[in-house]
Amino acid sequence: MKYGYARVSTASQDLESQVKVLEKEGCKEIFSEKFTGTKADRPKFKEILSFLKEGDTLVVTKLDRFARSTEDAIKTVKVLFAKGVKVHILNMGLIEDTPTGRLIFNIMSSFAEFERDMIIERTREGKAIAKLRDDFKEGRPRKHSKQQVQHALMLLETHTYREVEAKTGITKRTLIRRKNEQRIINKIDQ
Repeated sequence: MKYGYARVSTASQDLESQVKVLEKEGCKEIFSEKFTGTKADRPKFKEILSFLKEGDTLVVTKLDRFARSTEDAIKTVKVLFAKGVKVHILNMGLIEDTPTGRLIFNIMSSFAEFERDMIIERTREGKAIAKLRDDFKEGRPRKHSKQQVQHALMLLETHTYREVEAKTGITKRTLIRRKNEQRIINKIDQ
């Protein structure tokens, strides 16, 4: 029987395209999760590995959905081959339990890990360059301007958090954070 595994790294990413491809490939059951590939503890992946038996085929759309490193990929494939499970990575083909099949898989796994490492390195380099700019700020940009927050904090003097949130769209949590930041700034200025 064919089983599919689909994974995306973040909650904002969409699994739908992978699932459709796996359905089209004839997978009877598809295990999917939104979980980073850098973690070894992927619950749905562990579940599908324990579920597979001799004669089954594990289908994934791409190698990077399957394993987090070359070492991890090779270890997982060895376990599956020992169980008599076939591995089909759609952008590579069916991985056969032959010397040639294992060689090709090992090489492709190394390339996938290399690509991932290069992305991480380029991201670090970009961040290091960005930090050189005077206007660099770590983290996500703030959603509301200083003027909007100041207005909301002024409204808090005569309104409840719920009323201010309804009027400004700024959440209670954000208002509390900004209020605390302002207190700290005021203490420093004194």
